[in-house]
Amino acid sequence: MSASQTLRPDLAVIADQIGAGTRLLDIGCGDGALMAELEQAKQVDARGMELDPAKVERCVARGLSVVQGDADRDLANYPNKAFDYAVMSLTLQTSQRPDMLLEEMLRVGTTVFVSFPNFAHWKTRTALMFGGRMPVTRALPISWYATENIHHVTIADFKQLAKEKGAEISRAWFFANERAISPLGANWRAEFAVFELSKRQD
Repeated sequence: MSASQTLRPDLAVIADQIGAGTRLLDIGCGDGALMAELEQAKQVDARGMELDPAKVERCVARGLSVVQGDADRDLANYPNKAFDYAVMSLTLQTSQRPDMLLEEMLRVGTTVFVSFPNFAHWKTRTALMFGGRMPVTRALPISWYATENIHHVTIADFKQLAKEKGAEISRAWFFANERAISPLGANWRAEFAVFELSKRQD
């Protein structure tokens, strides 16, 4: 069974790009699904960081190398280019300082993958424009008062942040209804996005 059949769409895209036998740090690794897939399929040396202690416990019980940590603070403990890949999936918008976190990811990883929900999706815009309320959609299913999403990032916002941080975007993937869509008009058509980046070499 391929990664695309067992993983969430953004994780499946990332898994397909990871080289065999490489070192990877999964930041906000959740249940460790990506790590487990890559260890089994590609013999990747996968390490994880997760804030939720219950999820850390479940990962460790599966034999995964995961530590409890706060990415906003604890990435500073890793040396430069310690990993071939640094991954953060659907977590950047929950961090205290996404700008500083992206900077740290670009420091510890040679290649960085980031996925996030796109707050400029047309359903979100429509809910705000006509309903006057923060939207609850399939991609953003939690009401405003309970959501972990503390920063509302769009595809255009992320591209600008990458530019400010001296990062080069190698590739990007966009999804709606859990299916890949073309980049055309992605800032309003895509429910979530995946970006591959690296630090620009001056």
